[in-house]
Amino acid sequence: MPRPRPIEWLTGRMTATSLLEAVAGLVLVFFLPGYATTRAIFPEWRIRGREAWRRAVETATLSFVLSVGWTVVVGYLLLAAAPGGFQASWTDPELEGALLVISLAAFFLGWRTGAFAKDPPASKGPLPDPGGDGAWELTRRLDRLSLEERRLQHALRLADRSGPTAADLQVQLSALREESSRLRRDQERQYAQ
Repeated sequence: MPRPRPIEWLTGRMTATSLLEAVAGLVLVFFLPGYATTRAIFPEWRIRGREAWRRAVETATLSFVLSVGWTVVVGYLLLAAAPGGFQASWTDPELEGALLVISLAAFFLGWRTGAFAKDPPASKGPLPDPGGDGAWELTRRLDRLSLEERRLQHALRLADRSGPTAADLQVQLSALREESSRLRRDQERQYAQ
């Protein structure tokens, strides 16, 4: 009975071809699909300028995590779809082929969205929140109007009802209530749009 050959890389007899295959497999399993997907999802990201270091770490981390995720999902689908079971080996490269197809598709999508252009495409920020612009300032202004309204009501209770100051206070109170009501109506109109 012939003795089984030991694993090449343990014995140090790795050839240049098997080393190239190992590096290509590692890049394909742990980097390429995730990098292509990252560039397709975030075409405006560039690794240059003031935040180059942070962006490089984000891209590398996201590339690794997405590649591992793609590998797990594709491996599971191959296991579920294969009639006799999926055997992950170098002579049976279905996993690597599927990951290569995903990488090429993601590179194509990234190219279409401008991820590899010299100038990044315009960043698509979040949609503006209706009423979100200046919401804090509006709340503070309504609070100030409410405080002023309570102050005027208190002054009106203390003032002589038939005197000229009571009439002035009543006019001021009406103007304040109208302004507060107008601000609320404008805010509701923004939300309705």
